[in-house]
This record gives sequence, C-alpha cells and structure tokens, in this order.
Amino acid sequence: MTRKLYIRTFGCQMNEYDSARTADLLAASHGLERTARAEDADVLLVNTCSVREKAAEKLFSEVGRWRAWKEARPDLVIGVGGCVASQEGAAIRERAPYVDVVYGPQALHRLPEMIDPRRSRAPAVDVSFPEIEKFDRLPEPRAEGPTAFVSVMEGCSKYCSFCVVPYTRGEEFSRRFDDVIAETAALAEQGVREITFLGQNVNAYRGAMHDGRECDLALLIAYAAAMEGVDRIRYTTSHPAELTGSLIDVYGEVPELVSHLHLPVQSGSDRILALMKRGYTVRDYVDKVRRLRAVRPDLSLSSDFIVGFPGETDADFEATMDLIDEVGFDTSFSFIYSARPGTPAAGLPDPVSLDTKRERLARLQARLSVLAREVSEAMVGRRLPVLVEGPSKKDPDELRGRTANNRVVNFSGPPDLAGTFADVTIVEALPNSLRGALAGAPSRP
Repeated sequence: MTRKLYIRTFGCQMNEYDSARTADLLAASHGLERTARAEDADVLLVNTCSVREKAAEKLFSEVGRWRAWKEARPDLVIGVGGCVASQEGAAIRERAPYVDVVYGPQALHRLPEMIDPRRSRAPAVDVSFPEIEKFDRLPEPRAEGPTAFVSVMEGCSKYCSFCVVPYTRGEEFSRRFDDVIAETAALAEQGVREITFLGQNVNAYRGAMHDGRECDLALLIAYAAAMEGVDRIRYTTSHPAELTGSLIDVYGEVPELVSHLHLPVQSGSDRILALMKRGYTVRDYVDKVRRLRAVRPDLSLSSDFIVGFPGETDADFEATMDLIDEVGFDTSFSFIYSARPGTPAAGLPDPVSLDTKRERLARLQARLSVLAREVSEAMVGRRLPVLVEGPSKKDPDELRGRTANNRVVNFSGPPDLAGTFADVTIVEALPNSLRGALAGAPSRP
C-alpha cells in the first residue's frame, strides 16, 4: 500500500509554499502520498509559525493529539518544522519526546534523510541556516490548480523590533534569477495562470543573473509577464522601505501585475514606527501610495496593523485611524501586539491595559470593514475577468474564482471553466465574498 503523508500548516504563504514543496520532496524520495486525514498517515508533520501569539502552544496541542497514535504504531514518524522549530530546536523534544524530527525552514530539503528508516532511529534535529542549498535540492514543482506560489527569497534583514523572522529564518538571501524563472516556466507549462512571488521581504529581492547583473523584483516581474501562459502576477509580503521607483513604475508598464498590493504599514504614528524600527515615516508611506495610484488609479491596497504596541498612546492610535481614512485601505489584517521572545520590543515598558487595546482593535477593525465593504459594493454591476479556481467551497455545484483585486467570486457555470479566465458580472457584495453571474466565454484578463 502507498504510504501517506499528512502536513498541518500554520502561518503565512511562505509556510504554505514550504509544505507543498515538502510534499513534492517526500513523494519523490519516499513515494509518500499526501492525505487530508491525519489518522491515515505514516508520516505526520506540523509546519509551524512563530509570528502569532501562543504559537508554541498550538504546536504542542497538535502533536499531543498524535501521541496516542505513536504509542500504538511505533513506526509512525512525527516531525515538527517551520519557525517554531527553528526557535525552539531540541527543546521541542524535551517537552514532547515522542517527536522524531525537528527541522527549520532552511533545512526542509534534508527531511528525506532525517526520516529514512535505514538510518538510526535516534531523533534528528536540524535548525541550521544553509541558505540557498534548500532550493538547489528541491524537486520540480507540481501545479495544483491555476495558481501557484514561487519563493524568490527568504529571511529578512530589517530587524523590526517586534519581529522574530530574522531569528527563525535568517537574514535575506535571494534565489538566482535563472532558478526562479525556470520554476515559474515549469508551473506555467502545467497550466498555472497566476504566479505569486513570495518572500518575507519580497521587494528586497536581488537575484544574481547569468550575465553577472543583479535582478530586482521589478525586472523579475517584467520577465515573468513575458512568459506564455502567465496572465497574472502578485507578490507578498512587501516592505514600504523597499518599494522602489522601478517597482512603482512597473505598475504602469506591466498589465499582468495585478491591481492589488499588500503593503504593511503597522502604525500611523511616526513615534511608534520609530520604536518598531520600520525605517520610514507616515509621509514616506503616503507618498509612495500616491505615486502608485498615479500610475495605477484602480490599485486596491491592503495592509497589516499592530494595535497596542508598547507605549501606544491615544494620540498614536488616532493617528493610525487618520491614516486609514486618508489611504482608504481594502481588506487588511490587524492584531493586538503580542511579544515575541528574544525580540527588542519584548523588553519595552507597556502601561496600556489589555481592555484599552481590545477597544482600539474593535474600532480599527470596524473602520477597515466599512472600507472593505465599500470596495466590494463599488464592484457590483462591473464585468470582470475572474480566474476560475474550481468548485465553490460552500456549493460544489457552483464555481469559485478570484478577481485581480483578490476578491473571491462564486457563480454558476460549467465545470470545464476551471483553470481559465471567465468574464463575470458582479451582482452582489457579501461580507466575505462576491456573487457573480457568468457574462461570456473565457477570456484573457
């Protein structure tokens, strides 16, 4: 019988990408077939994220459910990967000795050797940072639908005071340009129509080219857009300080680059931004948004906000609310600050009560929801190209697709539209999606 692999993924798109590549890797090395049922698996992996609060608790809760299976089936392999693995290392096994393998994000390519039944069954821990070696040893990517992630760089060298990423994924390193293009082309040949370039600080990408030049994200986007079959390009997550003039100009030059950008601002207060060590001011951020919208007027902008950063005053918070109204953000993410061990901000004095932080978050989220709703309602009546991803999650007899500005649209249509672009008229704006009606035959965006 074919042996099974189950992967539980927490966190960002980078982790989703890593999990998909891990599945490809173990399929090639061990013939493992991915399953959605943990109880059927021979290898159980959890890919962790340390950005959110209680990340370690979520990890131990997940593997704790697997302990009884391990006791009943000693050959069952349990592994922990991702950023919590990088942060905690061998301490994970001290708390959960039934875990066989602990591996960091940059060491996932070594997983086949770590779980090989021919090696010593002694537990294996590898949380090293071998950098580019990881990508050199991954197999050819496999497409799973018309959209795909391509990791172009990893790590971050910004060292924002609240962020743990430089400590769990290392400093920035960019993949070679030829390797990124080859992976993108391989996916396009398999029917992928939309590529999302990934990186913890993706617009800091500086990949070496075969002729000795250096390729930035703007140039990479231009090359990818010229490929047959690549009709949409996205990138995430970007840093405002790295939003260069060349990258702004691409929005006026490359129609395949979607009219949607996730650009985390975190706060509307210059004082808080300085404490966060973000490297820009509110005016810097607003100026770049204006320049973007000058070349792409219909640009939809989403963001990240941290509420209740240590020492945030009422005036600091109101400055964030003012920024939200000035920019007009679309669907965004917002959280109450939670300290990450080992980061500089974890030691800052924090006199603001949790109740006050919760009240601020509720106000901010309410305002963001109104703005996002306005964007959705403005789309009603418009005929838009929608990339059809497959059956609707709520009704398998319907189709689900996505607009260029990242809105999910559900509509009735023939199943063979999956993987193509369809012209859809938006007929209703719902809280978390849009309702559409098929307007014509599939078309390019």
